This record gives sequence, structure tokens and C-alpha cells, in this order.
Amino acid sequence: MTDLLHPLYARRLRRQVMTGPLPRHVGIITDGNRRWARQMGMANPSIGHKYGAEHIAHVLSWCEGLGIDHVTVFLCSTENLQRRGDEEVATLLRVIEQLVADHFDRPDARWQVHVAGMLDMLPDTTARALKSAVEATRDCATGFHLTLAIGYGGRQEVVEALRELLYERAEQGQSMVELAAALTVDDIAPHLYTAGQPDPDLVIRTSGEQRMSNFLLWQSAYSELYFCEAYWPAFREIDFLRALRSFSARQRRYGG
Repeated sequence: MTDLLHPLYARRLRRQVMTGPLPRHVGIITDGNRRWARQMGMANPSIGHKYGAEHIAHVLSWCEGLGIDHVTVFLCSTENLQRRGDEEVATLLRVIEQLVADHFDRPDARWQVHVAGMLDMLPDTTARALKSAVEATRDCATGFHLTLAIGYGGRQEVVEALRELLYERAEQGQSMVELAAALTVDDIAPHLYTAGQPDPDLVIRTSGEQRMSNFLLWQSAYSELYFCEAYWPAFREIDFLRALRSFSARQRRYGG
């Protein structure tokens, strides 16, 4: 398809998705920044993280136009922090700091920022930048919510939620036997990073990889999954609209 036809095709797709059910909450695994940079011939593939971060604003504008009011973006996992090279991690975290400073650490930001992850794993400068964006957007009244998953791992999140629950109930004088006998899903959910937010209806992963990579494991138990071949910086509006069209065509089943 030529570039001239893309806008026409996008309008057609937009009309299609607007006639069906839309997800309220979309989770996005932003994969393929470095591979995109290599494909583009860049000498330093970590520069791909910069282009990937800048692309988030575009995707949020698409969501605004469709009324999708909750977005969670997976930017950096606990495994990334522990296993990637120091130089790559430092570049990625600087990019994240610049992203929140440019787009979200401001009183006129249109998205209220939330953070999911272990901030104590991050450098002080990154943690401060994220906390500042959360505070700056705390009173955002647009109804749009953006969760940045940084230093995040789904398994670790559940462990931390259980730990908080155990401490809470111990302070209340409840025995572990009593807690075990009465424990429900509803006891754990309020202690997750995403407490108070709807679970994602749709999870999109770019770059062609077809796995969850420890992303929102608890919350995405009934999410629809969509895998796109495009690398994240090259993820176009028509790719996003195709994901939404696929979602609207599915008959969702909860538990079966």
C-alpha cells in the first residue's frame, strides 16, 4: 500500500472499529526498538529507544480520538535492568526521563500518569522523574490514565501484593491460618500496582514475538491478545486500528 493510500485506509478502518466494541484499557508491549534501529542502519541500536519513546505520544493521541481512556505501556522490565548491558540500560532510562519531562511532567498534560514497577530498582534520577510526573498529573481531569510499567515484572508484582497483604492482616491481628482459609482474589487485587484501574481488555505486542514476557500476568487473565509484526517505532495507526478491528470481531469468553 502506498503512503498516499494510508490516510484513506486509516479512515476506513476507523469507521469500522467505531461501529463495534472498543477496549477500555489497552496494554502495549513496546518491543523491537533496537531491531528497528539496526534495520534503519543506525550505528548505535540503543538509539531506537529514543524513537520508541517519542512514538508513545502518537499512540496516545490515537487512543484519545477513539475514547480509549486507559493505556499501560511496558517500557522496561526487571529482567531488562538485571540482564542488559549497563550502557543500554542507562540509555533507556535517560530516554524515559526525557519522555516524562517532555510530555507528562506538566500541569496541562492530558494523561494522568501512574507507575507500575519497583522504583527502588531504578536510579534516583529516574525515580524522581517518574514521581514528579505522577504528582504533576494527579489532578488531571480529562479521564485519561497512562500507566508506565518500568522496572516491572508480573510475578514480582504478585509477590509484592501478597507480602503487603500479609503485613496488613498481621497488623490487624489475623493469623495466617485465618487468612489462608478466607483468602480470595478480591483480597489480592487492591495491593497490585494497578489497583483501582480496570484490567486490560486488549494486550498488543509489537515486533512479531508472541509471548507475554511477564507483563500484567494477573490483570491480563482474560485479555484478548494481538501480535503485530511491526517493530514498535514503525507501529502505524493502521496497525493499531487493525488490532482494534480484531478485538471487536472476537466473542470474549471469561474463563473458557
